[in-house]
Amino acid sequence: MIMEALDSLPQGGANKSSMTKFMESKYGELPAGHANLLSDHLNKMKDNGELLLIKNNYIKAGPDALPKRGRGRPSKPKDPLPEGAVPAPPRPRGRPRKDPNAPPAPKKPKLPPGPPSLSKSGKPRGRPRKVNPELMQNDVEA
Repeated sequence: MIMEALDSLPQGGANKSSMTKFMESKYGELPAGHANLLSDHLNKMKDNGELLLIKNNYIKAGPDALPKRGRGRPSKPKDPLPEGAVPAPPRPRGRPRKDPNAPPAPKKPKLPPGPPSLSKSGKPRGRPRKVNPELMQNDVEA
């Protein structure tokens, strides 16, 4: 019905309201949800590349119309392979599997037990304690 409306309307392109008027004149009373259905179908046809939306008018996409681009950045052009070369198989996606025949990894040596508050660097964890200002004055005088 949409393509028929576009063909019959004189400008070659039409907006939603002119298509609805054409359909009402040809088919009579339209169902209650016609406006929503028409919008959905027009959006699908626009996404598929069958129609172009230019200045709020839908136009049929001709054979010379630009192809619809995919999402994201276009891929770089690839250099052609030399004659007789075999293309490399594509790499599988994801993390490679572990080799079942590989020897087990060596165990890490345990550190000797030390005070629980000290880390590997020898410094205690957390914020340092506040220094009592009275002790500081006594140290300066002495």
